[in-house]
Amino acid sequence: MIHDEKSGETAAVDTPCATTYQAELQKRNWKLSHIFNTHHHWDHTGGNNDLKSIYGELTILGPKVEENKIPSINVSLAQGDEITLGQNSIQILDVGGHTTGHIAYYFPNQNKVFCGDALFALGCGKMFEGTPQQFWTSLQRLRDLPDETTVYCAHEYTMGNAKFAKSVEPNNLELMERVQEIESLRKQNLPTVPSNLGLEKRTNPFLRVDVSQKFVRMLISKMEMMTRLLLERYEVQRIILEDEDFTIRYF
Repeated sequence: MIHDEKSGETAAVDTPCATTYQAELQKRNWKLSHIFNTHHHWDHTGGNNDLKSIYGELTILGPKVEENKIPSINVSLAQGDEITLGQNSIQILDVGGHTTGHIAYYFPNQNKVFCGDALFALGCGKMFEGTPQQFWTSLQRLRDLPDETTVYCAHEYTMGNAKFAKSVEPNNLELMERVQEIESLRKQNLPTVPSNLGLEKRTNPFLRVDVSQKFVRMLISKMEMMTRLLLERYEVQRIILEDEDFTIRYF
């Protein structure tokens, strides 16, 4: 959740269910005013209607491309739109690929981005609806944000992602150090998210596939390639990868 103390406005970023949010709102004595949906999947919108019935009129925002799939949406957003929550300015980023209309909410003054399933710590979401070129453009758009940006992704998949990252870049010393930190945190049942975008740029394989042709060849040698790799000036046009730990990773 995001809370603006001066205005009292409070936003839930995606709503897998209503009960968890309701308990946390009561605990903090906050009243929900907004829901920021990143995309239409049920585990991100499933609590919209229940929260609306509990808290009355809410401003429910989401991607325009998916407005017919998001319960109770009343504000549709697209790349380049700007909104506010209290005193906070928020820029909307098109990060489609996981779903066609997936968006992210970027707070430039606070250096924070809420990116749903577009980007994970050491990974990215499966490509259910978009195209490879669309998803790559979206990852580049996120990568272009400042290094100091804090990345709030939607799932704790970091341990599984770390196994894949190690397999394709075993000589990345910073990655190996990060994996040790991740393993230590998870042994203590502590979260690994949010993460730092600068660190993601240096260790997340899905933000690094255009580093060099050598890196791309290493990636292919470790994974079964399901489509041909098309390269032009070191830019990956399409990669579809399969891994036993997290079924199919699309990029």
